[in-house]
Amino acid sequence: MNRVVRLLQRLGLQLGTIHVLTVPGRVSGAPRPTPVSPLTVDGRRYVIAALSQADWARNVRAAGAGELAHGRHRRQVALTEVTDPDLRRTVVRAFPTEVPHGVQFFVRLGLVKRGDPDEFAGIADRVAVFELREV
Repeated sequence: MNRVVRLLQRLGLQLGTIHVLTVPGRVSGAPRPTPVSPLTVDGRRYVIAALSQADWARNVRAAGAGELAHGRHRRQVALTEVTDPDLRRTVVRAFPTEVPHGVQFFVRLGLVKRGDPDEFAGIADRVAVFELREV
């Protein structure tokens, strides 16, 4: 599915809230694209890695920057991992409201059962949250 999303994005098609985040690989330095769904909380943008040790999350930690594409629109972004537990909880709690189509992914992973905001807040210490800032 990730390949299909990346292809459609390259063709200029916007797929709802889905963007493609490309960061250099931490070992190879080669561009590594992955679909993400940014969400906005209190005027700031974030992405959540449901699997905190996924390759893309580890690459983001190493690179700290990348390119965010939505259709044909591309922008350079800086990414910083959110370590404040209260802010992480606030951002993760907002996910099912801001990105409702993404809830099923968390359900399939077994992180949540119902996908309501309180349940999401309860997994905030098990996921990675990154703030996005345009550069």
